[in-house]
Amino acid sequence: MIFLDVAKERYSVRSYEKKEVEREKLLQVLEAARIAPSAVNFQPVHLIVVTEQEEKEKIYQTYKRDWIKEAPVVIVACGDHKVSWDRKDGKDHCDIDVAIAVDHMTLAAVEQGLGTCWVCAFDAKLCHELLGLPENLEVVALLPLGYPKGERTTEPRRKKLEELVSWERY
Repeated sequence: MIFLDVAKERYSVRSYEKKEVEREKLLQVLEAARIAPSAVNFQPVHLIVVTEQEEKEKIYQTYKRDWIKEAPVVIVACGDHKVSWDRKDGKDHCDIDVAIAVDHMTLAAVEQGLGTCWVCAFDAKLCHELLGLPENLEVVALLPLGYPKGERTTEPRRKKLEELVSWERY
């Protein structure tokens, strides 16, 4: 696939088929996160792959949308603040590094015929507690993963390039 075609195919999937994701496809998606760039290549990303229904119920408690339980896999994307790089002014790049890894996974999923939905509106503190995470790990995003049920019904609204780009100066 051509990159822009993959990027244009990606959308937020909120309905999943009751079909298991093949291990090889899941590993391809996870590999995309592993090779993602990170600040100073510190790779402060930790991914928790949730497939068991009992564990998915815990995730549901942090984001009460029935469709998240439909997804055969939920990847809990965490950042490790003990490992992440801080710029001279103190800005921690942990969230940025995790975001890059998650974006790589969303695009790799499309290539594998899978769908995802980047979820940020969840109770991060509760998720942290329910998963028994150490203090240095922060849950940044949830990424349900599976085969989309049905077809994409809407086209994404996107700004025109001129609204996003300045040349040389603002």
